[in-house]
Amino acid sequence: MLFPIFLLASVAAAATGVIFKPGAWYDGLRKPGFTPPKWAFPVAWTIIYLLSAAAATRVAGLPGAGAALALWAAQIALNTLWTPVFFGARRMALGMAIITTLLVTVAAMTVSFWSLDRVAGAMLLPYLAWLCVASGLNWRIWRDNPAVPRPAA
Repeated sequence: MLFPIFLLASVAAAATGVIFKPGAWYDGLRKPGFTPPKWAFPVAWTIIYLLSAAAATRVAGLPGAGAALALWAAQIALNTLWTPVFFGARRMALGMAIITTLLVTVAAMTVSFWSLDRVAGAMLLPYLAWLCVASGLNWRIWRDNPAVPRPAA
């Protein structure tokens, strides 16, 4: 019965992608050759959010799950924060700091989940893989577009 709660938090995080769309600004940036095609982003995030919610549901009732669930809450907060910072405020450096913190948090969460339930831990591996790509992409975009103006405050 906890799955809908974890899924709702994930939907809230995903909603930032609807509010703060990449748009023409992002399309005009120099991007590395390893940039996934546009269609891959909603597909990947849908799978990640579903797996993450299911993994959290698996561990939620287990003894000792408090720290694991705290990491889940931290990662969903960081995940929700990145999109408006990167796409909305166009703060690529701050986006890099957030996504790096998110990557470390998801890695710790994966280890924590794995220690409680190996299936739940394994369900987070696609998230880790995607964050590695996304972090590299954030870094390269930041590095390769140093003079891109931000929107006026």
